[in-house]
Formats: sequence, C-alpha cells, structure tokens
Amino acid sequence: MFSDERKDGSPRFGKLHFPVGLWINSPKKHFAKLGRRWPSVGSVKSTSSDTASRGSEPVEMRPATKNKASRHKRLSTLFQRGGTGGPTSGSGGRWASEKKLADLIDPLPEDRVEPPSQGEVPGILKIYGGDISTGANYKSVLATARSTARQLVHEALERYGVSQANAEDVYVLCDVVGSVHGTDGSWQAQYLRAVGDSERPLVLQDVWKPKTGCTRRFEIRRRCDVERMAEGEDDDAGINSQTRRQQSRRSRAASGGHVGPKERADNLSLRRSISEMNLSTKRRKDRKGVLSMAAGEPAEGSPSEESRLKVAEDAEGRSAPPASEEAVDISSLEQLTQYLIQPPTEHPYFLQLLGYNEKQEFVIHVMTRRRHIFGRPERRQASDQSSYVDTFLSAPDILPRHCCVVSSVPPADPTQPRGSAMVRPFRGASITHNGAPLHRQVELAPGDLLGMGQHFLFMYKDPRATAAPPAWLPKAWVSPGLVGALACQACGRSLQERQEAFRAYLKSREPQLRYRPQEQEALLAEIVRLQEAPGCKLGPAFLFGLCLEHAARELEPGHLPRLIARIAQLVKEAVWEKIKEIGDRQSENQQDKGESRNLSVEEVAADLRPLMLWMANSMELLNLVQKRVLDIEKDLDLEGVSHSALLSSDLETCDEAMAVLDEVIMSTFQQSVYYLTKTLYSALPALLDSNPFTASADLFHVPEISSMPEGIRGTLAIYQTTLELTRDCDLHPDLVSQTFGYLFFFSNASLFNTLMERGSSQSLFLWAKAVQIRTNLDLVLDWLQGVGLGDIAAEFFRKLSTTANLLCVPKTSLLQASWSRLRNDYPALTPAQLQHVLSNYQLGPARVPPDSWHPPEKERDEIAHSDIFESFTDHPPLILPCDGFRLRLTEPVSDDILHRQLVRLRRFLWELERESLPANQRAAYGLDPSQ
Repeated sequence: MFSDERKDGSPRFGKLHFPVGLWINSPKKHFAKLGRRWPSVGSVKSTSSDTASRGSEPVEMRPATKNKASRHKRLSTLFQRGGTGGPTSGSGGRWASEKKLADLIDPLPEDRVEPPSQGEVPGILKIYGGDISTGANYKSVLATARSTARQLVHEALERYGVSQANAEDVYVLCDVVGSVHGTDGSWQAQYLRAVGDSERPLVLQDVWKPKTGCTRRFEIRRRCDVERMAEGEDDDAGINSQTRRQQSRRSRAASGGHVGPKERADNLSLRRSISEMNLSTKRRKDRKGVLSMAAGEPAEGSPSEESRLKVAEDAEGRSAPPASEEAVDISSLEQLTQYLIQPPTEHPYFLQLLGYNEKQEFVIHVMTRRRHIFGRPERRQASDQSSYVDTFLSAPDILPRHCCVVSSVPPADPTQPRGSAMVRPFRGASITHNGAPLHRQVELAPGDLLGMGQHFLFMYKDPRATAAPPAWLPKAWVSPGLVGALACQACGRSLQERQEAFRAYLKSREPQLRYRPQEQEALLAEIVRLQEAPGCKLGPAFLFGLCLEHAARELEPGHLPRLIARIAQLVKEAVWEKIKEIGDRQSENQQDKGESRNLSVEEVAADLRPLMLWMANSMELLNLVQKRVLDIEKDLDLEGVSHSALLSSDLETCDEAMAVLDEVIMSTFQQSVYYLTKTLYSALPALLDSNPFTASADLFHVPEISSMPEGIRGTLAIYQTTLELTRDCDLHPDLVSQTFGYLFFFSNASLFNTLMERGSSQSLFLWAKAVQIRTNLDLVLDWLQGVGLGDIAAEFFRKLSTTANLLCVPKTSLLQASWSRLRNDYPALTPAQLQHVLSNYQLGPARVPPDSWHPPEKERDEIAHSDIFESFTDHPPLILPCDGFRLRLTEPVSDDILHRQLVRLRRFLWELERESLPANQRAAYGLDPSQ
C-alpha cells in the first residue's frame, strides 16, 4: 500500500497534512478544542473511507445521481504509490500526493460531485449569525462543493443585511461542533475553529464528521473575537494529554499483532496525529509547497498565506515545548511507540533481563517448540537435527548447546492445573536457577530466574499457567525486628557473621532501635518507666524519637500517626500520676490527716524533678513530632487530592497528639512554678525586714550564699535550687528563662504589695529602712547577675527597685521635688502608687507632706479609684520555643548513660522477640544476648 522506502528524515504522514486530531484507522474524527486552529482544509484531503454514524447536519445536500464509488476510488488512489503499478523509480518511494496531487484534484473538478447535467447541483447551507443580528436563528444560502468560505460569508452577510465595506474581512466563518441539551433543547458549543477563506465548507462537512452525540453548524463571528478567543486559550495541555493517551492505547494495540516490523511501522505512522508529532516551524512552513484542494490557492509569500501560516503556527506552537525539547521528531516517536510491545498469550517465552550485547539482542524469546534449546551460534552448520538451536546467545562462556527447556504437556482435563516445565543444563554449562547453581534437571515455574553464563539472565513466563508469586520473591515484610534485619538466613551470612552482626547492633552507638509492631506497647511502657532511672534526663524523648524514626522508615504510613497519639497519651498519663503524688504530699493535704509542716526547698525540688523532666522531654518530643508532621504535609502536597482523606485523617491525629503534648508542657510548667512560688511566699518578707549591715554578713563574697545576710539566704536558696533543677533536667533554655521570669514576677509583685501594705504601719517608708531594702535587693540582683539571670531579674524587679530608689532619696531633696518631676523620674510607678508612697512617707513628728507632692485636680479622681497593688494575673504568657533543641537523631549517641539505656532496650526487645521463636531456632540464629 505504501512505498517501502523513507527519505528526507520525515515520515510520509507528515506530507499528507492531516488536520489535528484526525485518525486514519479510527471510526471517529476528533476536533481541536476551542481556540485551536486546524491546518487549512484547503491544504488537506481526507483519507478516511470508514466513518462513524453521522450526527444531524445543518446542511441539506441533494445526492449525486451517478456512481458514488468514484469519490472513494479517488481517495484511495491518493495513498497509492506514484506511477502506474509499482514504486516510482528514481523517487525512492515519494508520495503520489507530492508529485501528482494536482492531477488528482484540479483536472477533473466535475468528478467530485457528478451532476445529472452539466451544471453543479447546489445545496442549502444554514449559517447562524447570532453575533450579527440578535434573535436571528440562521440564514440559508446556496452552496456547491466548489464554494469557498469567503464566498459564503459574502452571501450570508447580504442575507443579514450587512452593507459594511470589506465586511468579509471583518467576519469569518466558524466551524462549530456542539450538542443539544435534553432539558431545554438549547444548543451548546463545545469546539470551534475558524474556517479558512479558501476552504470549502461542503467538502469539510462531508469529509470530517463530528463524533457520536455531537452536531455541527456553521456560524458567522467577528474575526477579532475569534482571534482573541484563540489567544486566551490556556488549557490545550489537558486535551493534548488525553489525545496522547488515546493514541498510545491504539498504537500499543497495533504493535501487539503478528505483523511485520515494516507494516507495523506504517500502521503506526498513520495512527499518529500531527499534534503528537509536534512538528517544528520549519516543517510546518514546508507544507506550503503541497497543492491543496482549494481553487485559487494564494501564492507562497502572499499576505493572506503568511497570515494563515502565522495563525496556524501560533495555534499549534502555543503549548509546544522549548527548542531544546523539539528535537523529538516523528521518527523517534515512532521508534518509541514500537517499544510498547505485547508479549505472547498462547506460548511460553523468556524475558531477557541481562545480556551480553543488548543493542543487538531481543527482549522476548518465544518457545515455538516443546523443546527449546539455548546455545552459541557456530560458524559451520551441523548436518544432524540434534544440534538444532532455538535461541542463539552470543557470549564467550555460552556452549554451542547450553541449556534445554521442555514445556509442560497440557492436561487431559482442562480444569486441572497445568504441569511445570523442566530445565536441564548440558554438560559443562554454567547455569543458575533463582540464584542457585544448577547441575541437573529441575522444575521451571513461571517467574523463575534462569541465568546462563556470566552475562545472560532470563525470566521464564507462561501465560497459560496459573499466576503465582515466584519462588525467589521474598515474603511480605512482617518482621522489622532483629530476626528479620540481622538473623535472616536467606541473606547468605554464616552463623558467625550473624552473631557478630547482632553483637555489633547491641553495642552500636548509632541512633537505631528496631522493633516489631506487636512489641510496641511493651517498648513504650518500658520507655516511660525509664524516666525514673537516675541520670537519664532526655532519655524518654530520645527513645520515643527513635521509635518514630523506625515507624516512619519500616512500618506502613498509617502506623506513624497512631504511634504519635499513643506516645502523647502515655506521657500525659505519667505526668498526671506525678501531679497527684506531689499534691498528696503538700502541707494543705497533710492538715486533713493531722500532719502539718512546711516542706523545705530541697524536698520541693525532689518532688518537682519528675515534672521538670517530663516538661523537658515533652518539649523535645514535640519538636520531633512537628518534623514528622511536616513530612506528612509534604506527602499531602505530592499525592494530591486522591489521598487527601487518608492524609488529612493522619494530620488530624497528629494535631490532637501535639495538643496533648502542649497541655502536658503547660501543666508541668504551672505545677512547677506554683510550688516554687508557694515556697518563695514564706521566704520573701525577710528581704524587707532584715538588716544586711550585721557583723555576720560578708558583702564582699556575694557569690557565696552562706556569706549573705540572713534575710536573703532563703530567697537565694530557692533561686539556686531551681536553677540547679532546670540544669539537671536539661530543660530548654527558653523554658528556663520563662520559669525564672515567672518567679521574678511573683517575687516583685509579692514584695511590692507587702511594702505598700505595711509601709506606713511598720515604718518602712523611711530613708534608713529604704537603704536596708535597697541593699538587700542589690545583693539579690548581683547574685542573679553572676549566674546569668541579671537581665531577666532587672526587668521584672523594676517596680520594686524604683520604689526603693524613691525611698532612698534624701529627705531634703525629696521635699524640694514636685509631683510632675517625681512622675518623670519614677515612671514605673502608677499615679496611685506614687501618691500612696508620698502620702505615707514619714517625714517626722508633726510634719505633713508638702503641697508640691499633691497630684493635680484632674488626676485625683482617677487616683482615688485606682488600685495600688500589683495583680498576680498579669504574669507573662508561656511561649514555646522554636529552636535551640538538644536532641539530634542523626548523630551517634555520645552520652554513656543514654547509650547504656539504649543497649538495655535492645536486649529487652530481643528477649521479647526470641520468646516468640521455636526453641530449636533460638540457638540456630546464634543471637544469645549473653554473648
């Protein structure tokens, strides 16, 4: 049917100029989407002789009275070779359409539609003009097969009464395909393209039919609107991808039959559309040299021709890839399509996985005989049939007769399963069967791997046999524990190697903890109990993090959110138990039992140590969980909407678990500062009452609490114990700062309120007493500065320090100060607090405050209704840190105590795992933990 030769590096299909979406062997014709321009119908000629059922057409043609077969005959001759009977000599198989296309079209125009008389029989064409006249349905015009679109536009505009000059340039005829809605009977357009001025609408609607369920009609639209619609079309990629999928399926079907490579290549070239070929601009411009079906085609280079080519190039090239990607031409696409082969369905075959010279070897080797021989080709042919070889393997280590495979005999009863094939090596041949050396005949099951020599590897397939997993395929991964990871005998390691691997794993400092899902609950409970072990500190968070890493790496994806939720719940339960234990030991609860005594700061610190540890571990654990949640969110972005329900459920589970951890951190923080401030409450008043200028006080060694004045030792002891407790528990530095911030807030508010309450009655508003308070406060601030808490203390002790500074002003200087000056010098005090201090300042017997201390009249009413005490509810909020975490799960374990706990947990898991093994296998694995 086609010439056997191919020239110019371009397939013959490109020379035919089929419109985008046309399938030669398909029963349906596809249109491009709205805004895409087809190649001009004037430059194409249909090659389809088999069409689908025709939809309702908006044209009424009078049938030709002479034979209709002439048209099909002429269309078929378009695809025949040039010349009279065979390939054209000297042309190398050039298409007839390239050389004699004009002879097939123009010399006999009357052959297209043969009239009963000398004149052509016209048809009635309905042209819809909603853009011209509102409410008008259509106008009927007479048209023949030789009528061009521009002529019909001119006639239709006259019917619509459009008298505008050059109206044919303003309006364009559009080929619109759509469907009728069943509800209201309205017609909705689905596809639209502008018909070229030289195209013939009757030929167009006769050759290319809309798909089933759609109808066609011709409309007159403004040319500018159509061009704007084409420029604004953005979603051509979706149509192109769908078209490519359909083409791929059809091309794959074409490659599966028993046809020759040449014939298959020809069929595939016809089954591919121009849109898939993605022709370059040069090839599209080359189409100008081919004669068309239109009469009076514009000459090359004319303005109309250039504009038509430009529109076509824009429409076809808008979604085209960059120039670097346009190198994939028709021949390469055709070659890629040939790779999509179908294996045999009636014969067993061998699928070649590895080869010696893969560029010259086949991928599939079909067993056409019951006995299939593999061997090396020999230079001289043997005379006897016994040396016959079915598949030649060209490798130096392949024998002339290397291997024999005998297929199974079909059973007498079709309902019975088919037997297995047999494989036997010839003497001296190197063969492996599923990785093991093969020396004698064995059964060959579908899916088995057959290695020949050092180069070839085949997989045996039998489509007639019942599908079953191959023997070499490992079973489903159900044991990510020690046996599955280190003691698997299938890995080929010896008993000694497995023992060494186990001992190395036990003592390894790598952050790795293997366990099976059935051992998870026992492991988590053991980690919770580990918090009570001395010196462990952040051990629970670290081990919980290793569990999360193992679940994310080894277990199914849905297991990780459930594990996070379970860990958060266990931590919450452990913290709640500790809170209740501490509450039972407090003095208010002991009073109910007849026992009442105040706990020392050391006893309070011992009770708070478990809470501080859980606060530190929960903070580190929350950071590890947040990292895993970010990975799940990335999976949600990658997997898309189809998996959004499952991933959204996982994210909700993780969010609930993180809320539980937030609650744990908040509760432990509140309980810790509550019991610490409760202890501080009884120690702080001594800072106001004590005299630092005593003989026992050593003000030159402020870092030593023992050398401090008696009145501030208790307060400093609480601060020092709290600092040591936070450091011992490895509490996050931000949480340490916020803990002391709350303690300093409470100390300042408590001391200030006590000073305001007792100032006048206990003679605290005196210069001499103020100097003692200022000295005690300076000693506390200096000590806090020495331990790295000076900035936080200076911020929260500002109000008490300001009040002490005001009282330390000499009496003579204070009497000369005015209200406005004092307000400017001591802004930390509110007007009510300043007025209270000045009004109760003890100037001496029978002396009253001066009038300059009185506030203005406009402030007195506000001062009278203002509170002079500091509120304890205005404490700073707890803000969780975002960085500065200590745990690193990617680095080896450097802490010896944590490493010992990790080794202990590994041995604990192995004891759980070995209990589930049969007694005879425990020694066989060689994993005795005592070694």
